[in-house]
Amino acid sequence: MSEPLAESLDFLVRKSDWKSTRFVEGPAPWELPPGRVLFRVDRFALTANNITYALAGDSLGYWRFFPAPDGWGRIPVMGFGDVVRSTHPGVAEGTRCFGFFPMSRYLVIEPSRATHEQIVDGAPHRAGLAPTYSQYTPVAGDPLYSAAHADQHLLIRGLFLTSFLVEDWLSERDYAGARAVLISSASSKTSIALAYQVSRAGRAKAVGLTSARHVDFVKGLGFYDEVRTYDEIGSLPASATAVFVDMAGNADVVRAIHEHYGSQLVVSCTVGATHWSAANPAAASNLPGPKPEFFFAPAQIQKRVKDWGADGFRQRAGDAWRVFRDASDAWLHVVRSRGREALERVYHDTLAGRTRPQDGHVLSLQESA
Repeated sequence: MSEPLAESLDFLVRKSDWKSTRFVEGPAPWELPPGRVLFRVDRFALTANNITYALAGDSLGYWRFFPAPDGWGRIPVMGFGDVVRSTHPGVAEGTRCFGFFPMSRYLVIEPSRATHEQIVDGAPHRAGLAPTYSQYTPVAGDPLYSAAHADQHLLIRGLFLTSFLVEDWLSERDYAGARAVLISSASSKTSIALAYQVSRAGRAKAVGLTSARHVDFVKGLGFYDEVRTYDEIGSLPASATAVFVDMAGNADVVRAIHEHYGSQLVVSCTVGATHWSAANPAAASNLPGPKPEFFFAPAQIQKRVKDWGADGFRQRAGDAWRVFRDASDAWLHVVRSRGREALERVYHDTLAGRTRPQDGHVLSLQESA
């Protein structure tokens, strides 16, 4: 492509204070060494799940995906990028891909493998990181991609996959015999997807835990068998065994669940941290019932690819995704925004928990479509 590129622009977050942000400009990275690919990041989704990436930035390596100046980080997001320059023989200019991008205008990768179905970034700084997040999928070779559902693809495909894997992980264990799956942050998109999967499986009730202001929305989804506010945890039937899937990361909620159910709580699984400001790892010690265990989706992917084969995994996850994707049309409201001010506003609203659960924010730092 020969048209001039706009300056590069990166959105940075201070690692020690996520409320502190800044933009960094620079020349577009047009000149590439051999074997590189330059993506123009077209647009990306920003959800509460991305705040979880910041929370686990050091422990799970999310800060390492996109290097930044010392003390600052680039939070990963799911996005679409177009190849505007390539010095790699296996990647053609004009290729459009879905994958892990920074909140930036551009991304340069160093493919270690490139096929019609998958481009893998083998840049040295990604060594040892979860391979799932280093894969870029050309939409032309992706059977799960639908142009008519491109925004849903950005907003909820990755979140759905996490929920698909959580339910699959529980299913492997036959839900530990539990009759109910308690899901915190019930209005979050990952929780909604999990409730949908649990309800479809039919092995246990999906019980949503949410704030009072989101009760009506959560009930209106029709995916939960029961919805309670956090203040109502004490009224749940603790005589029946239950599984707890924590999407909120709120230490007080975790303790309330564990103390209420005690030994009747057979699994306590930590997935997200939508209530990141109320997180307190030290409070997880000395809890009644099972010790909370962290669910790491890439590990379950690797296990199932080994069990089912890559094609078998893609088929099962893909079939489930299409059903949920179509069901999302009834509740998901896509909000598209462009520019620095829009990104800062949505980021800070998401960080503070001010966004509406039905809204899905799709953003771009490009100057024009």
